[in-house]
Amino acid sequence: MNKDIETYNEKQSVEDREICRVLSKEICNTLPEAENKIWHGHPVWFLEGNPVVGYSKLKNSVRLLFWSGQSFEEEGLQNEGSFKAAEARYTSVEEINAKDLKRWLKKAKDIQWDYKNIVKRKGLLERLK
Repeated sequence: MNKDIETYNEKQSVEDREICRVLSKEICNTLPEAENKIWHGHPVWFLEGNPVVGYSKLKNSVRLLFWSGQSFEEEGLQNEGSFKAAEARYTSVEEINAKDLKRWLKKAKDIQWDYKNIVKRKGLLERLK
């Protein structure tokens, strides 16, 4: 895992740090081929240059974001924004369901919208997988 992501995790409060550690470990284990880095201030994982999953510290929680998550058709994810993203929010590590997380991460690999070229396409998203 990218050292900058480890630094990001370590800067969080004790509870949020544990959430971030669990998320980053599972993301790296499930998507070992993904490039990971701090992008727009938050840890993000990319497949072939396309952002697929990341997390960020919000005021009262840690948000796990899947860029193509609305296409996963998962009850545990809430729609986020006007594109295809969906999220889950955590306030304690006990709220993370490992089975759900693994399933969502596999879907992040198999179901992708082309965010990499969204600017070039003037905001139009195309399905990659």
